[in-house]
Amino acid sequence: MKKRNNPGSKEMKKLSKQEILTTIKRLLKSVKPYFGWIAFSSLLAIGGVVISIIAPHWLSDFTDEITRGAAKQNIDMDKLKEIGIVLASFYLANALLSFSAGFIMTTISQRYAMRLRKEILEKINRVPLSYFDSHPYGDTLSIVTNDVDTIGESLQQSIEMVISAVLMLIGVLIAMFITSWPLALTAMLSLPLMGILIILFTQVAVPLFKKRQDILAKVNGIVEENYSGQVIIKAFNAEDRVNASFDNANNQLMDVSYKAMFFGSMMNPLMSFMSYFAYAAVCVVGGLLMNEGAGVTFGTITAFLVYINLFQSPLSQMAQASNTLQMAAASGMRVFSFLDEKELSDETGKERKLLGKDGKEHVKGEVEFSHVCFSYVEGKEVIHDFSALVKPGMKVAIVGPTGAGKTTIVNLLMRFYELNSGDIKIDGVSIKDMPRSEIRDIFGMVLQDTWMFEGTLRENLVYATKGLTDQDIMEAASEAGISHYISTLPGELNCYFNDGSTISGGQKQLITIARAMLEKAPLLILDEATSNVDTRTEEAIQEAMDKLSEGRTSFVIAHRLSTIKNADLILVMKNGNIIEQGNHEELMKLNGFYASLYNSQFAFD
Repeated sequence: MKKRNNPGSKEMKKLSKQEILTTIKRLLKSVKPYFGWIAFSSLLAIGGVVISIIAPHWLSDFTDEITRGAAKQNIDMDKLKEIGIVLASFYLANALLSFSAGFIMTTISQRYAMRLRKEILEKINRVPLSYFDSHPYGDTLSIVTNDVDTIGESLQQSIEMVISAVLMLIGVLIAMFITSWPLALTAMLSLPLMGILIILFTQVAVPLFKKRQDILAKVNGIVEENYSGQVIIKAFNAEDRVNASFDNANNQLMDVSYKAMFFGSMMNPLMSFMSYFAYAAVCVVGGLLMNEGAGVTFGTITAFLVYINLFQSPLSQMAQASNTLQMAAASGMRVFSFLDEKELSDETGKERKLLGKDGKEHVKGEVEFSHVCFSYVEGKEVIHDFSALVKPGMKVAIVGPTGAGKTTIVNLLMRFYELNSGDIKIDGVSIKDMPRSEIRDIFGMVLQDTWMFEGTLRENLVYATKGLTDQDIMEAASEAGISHYISTLPGELNCYFNDGSTISGGQKQLITIARAMLEKAPLLILDEATSNVDTRTEEAIQEAMDKLSEGRTSFVIAHRLSTIKNADLILVMKNGNIIEQGNHEELMKLNGFYASLYNSQFAFD
């Protein structure tokens, strides 16, 4: 398994207020296309708030009517019915408005989340390969799933919640003071304690929720790596070690999640306690005022009990909204950090130089490397002043010990990475002046790392090549030596694969080779193309490759030097330099490094 730097594995960084504000501003700017619907949803929410504030006044009248009737032992049921219909209408309207506002915000949040995922996927195709060398797959996957979900849920909850809470708080305060200012002051006695609780909640719980998101990304990275590396884990009996590593991260996640949820869940009970304290205070003070004939009735007290509940609710919602917004800021920072990653240069207006409307057959295939220098990491050069001239139709083999720079040359030729200095030309045209899409149309590639995706065998063979018939596919399969295997599959070309786990490495290699044959590119790159097949299959594939290479410039990277004896030119690399070049016979006569490599394959103790 390839280990990668994991930013999520470092000590978690606490967000500063400036970072939170900056990210929230960017989130608001990002949702600007939905402002119209958000405004409409907010109006519906405002309507619900207004109704919620008016309803207790009618509830007060309803209670007073019952109180007066009970005192006279003659309750006016018609009057109660009228008030009851008004109250029922208010609460029904409130329910409809709240449902509509929630439905709109849910729709907006999910569409926004869908848009974010689309932007992230498009960004993945624009970032250079060097990004994936330094970021774990699981961390990037966590951005697409967990962080986007968190932002979507936060958008759904926080905007409507903040608007409703602020309006409710202001409206309830006004209504309480209009109804009875002494009882309003009494109800507000709990306000300082509620404020302290909210501050403590924000200071303690919010950083824990941020830390939870970071550790969750770390856990996702470990799971992804362990899942994809099961063969290696089992081969080295490393189950205990990887399980211990996962348990450590999982225990961290459990500990942080427990603390975050504990402090988060404490908010509602404590706020409810403050409410009960306010209920008791209002009942006591209300009773005293009634006793003194200060204009307070049972209906007034009943209305205030509702007002206190309405008053406590926005404070709790504002605390929750603060938490939600900061969680959105934490996730938004990760999402925007990825979206801000350096991209490949835009080549929209760059014209194709070699591939016109007439097709690929006009590419001659001359490739010139001129003083190429390259480093994956700044200051650590792996290719030093590399120069070579490959004439059209030549079969060029690149050999050398592991780490000599063979695959790096191919990566540079395909412009997977950009040169530090020097140039590579195809038919006299610098690859810097050509769109990357044109370069990758020119080259067909077979890598030592084979792959298959979920789908039918036909889809795996055709991939991005258009206009192929089943006859074309079977001809390529026959040349690659895989036609018999296809005939044994249920449905043959229509056989569906969930993944490539049921196919041997050699069969995957043959499918990959057939895929390259179908592309019929004018230049070929074969990076250990026969590394996963047996000797007999290798001979058959070698014959197919020789046929495929006829009239095409091909680059072959091989460790089995016996497979490249017929190469027109062999470039022998060591430490990023060409130390020898020539054909097999010429290099063997030199009795140098190549001869040593070749003879070592037949040496026995």
